[in-house]
Amino acid sequence: MASLARREITAPTEIQTLTVPPGLSGRDICGKAPTGSGKTIAFGLILVERLRNHAQGRPSGLVLVPTRELAQQVQREIHLLDVDRKYFTTSVFGGAGYGPQVQRLRRCSIVVATPGRLEDLMKRRDIDLRDVRMVVIDEADRMADMGFLPSVKRILDRVPRERQMLLFSATLDGAVGSIVKDYLSNPLQLATKSADAEPDIEHVFEVLMRADRAARVGELVAEHGNVIAFCRTKHGSDRFARQLESLGVRCAVIHGNRSQAQRQNALQDFRQGRADVLVATDVAARGIHIDDVPCVVQCDPPDDPKDYVHRAGRTGRAGARGVVVSFVEPSQKRSVQRDMRSIGVEVQWTEGSAGAPRREPVAAAAARGEAARATAGERQNADATPTRRRPGELGWL
Repeated sequence: MASLARREITAPTEIQTLTVPPGLSGRDICGKAPTGSGKTIAFGLILVERLRNHAQGRPSGLVLVPTRELAQQVQREIHLLDVDRKYFTTSVFGGAGYGPQVQRLRRCSIVVATPGRLEDLMKRRDIDLRDVRMVVIDEADRMADMGFLPSVKRILDRVPRERQMLLFSATLDGAVGSIVKDYLSNPLQLATKSADAEPDIEHVFEVLMRADRAARVGELVAEHGNVIAFCRTKHGSDRFARQLESLGVRCAVIHGNRSQAQRQNALQDFRQGRADVLVATDVAARGIHIDDVPCVVQCDPPDDPKDYVHRAGRTGRAGARGVVVSFVEPSQKRSVQRDMRSIGVEVQWTEGSAGAPRREPVAAAAARGEAARATAGERQNADATPTRRRPGELGWL
């Protein structure tokens, strides 16, 4: 509570109200809530309180997440909640060297891991899971989408059966049900119901040809201050970033071909206002948590309608209002309409600026938006200066 109060988080969100009390009593839980609703603080509080008397040396708590960026974010949140520093929390993930991770594992109490790297460490006998008493599976449906469920099941088979399990996700359908059935014991099924729990997001669908999209994003930067732009492919992300930079828009890029250091630098540049646009593939749809992103742009429609939900979840977080702008070519309208209907998103078409004169040149728009970008830079300032938040906001979530 002291840790949360220092960040001006004084009231629980709905998912926290639902899950923390039974979690502290030792119940297995399936928690369902929108992205940005406070799930990480919910299970983080349960972890640090329930494992208070376990010593360091071998992990007593295990958190499984789908991406390296999410692993680092969750580790950071647990570290902030552990105000008495009773635990050593570390994260392990692919794309980084084994040596430093193994060194940290030798004294950790809670480990946050991606399934692939954790299995590698288990095969190398660099980690022992026999003392694990709590397991959290975060973004379970994303694990299924990425093909991680076989690894998750092999890991759970190596954890003591006398354990508490918490499973959290924005959606709990499909293959995730096999994990719930086979590995959770009489779990409470808890889901947010109030309208207040749903993010406040405006969905805009613009019919726009590909050649006009970079200039349109420049206009959105001028309007909103900073933007996350999703592209379907790695090469498409690089190409779109080059187009934006040729228009004077500062960009950072994150996708699977980037090294861990490059991905971390891109996120830091965006957080601190050195980049106006973070261009990303779906690796970032759930893998990053950045406060105060006012606008998300979908330069390409997602392959899976569920990915739309997770892309959109990068904005409208912690009670803030957000906007999601989707660019659609005329030939894609029918398929996009069908996909959005399947996830309950209403589509109203807006004709983009293809073939029409610009309202103003991109350079002029960028100059007009300088104040907004400066404000965004201050808001996303370095970790050394914590952002002040309204009561109830979710910090790193």
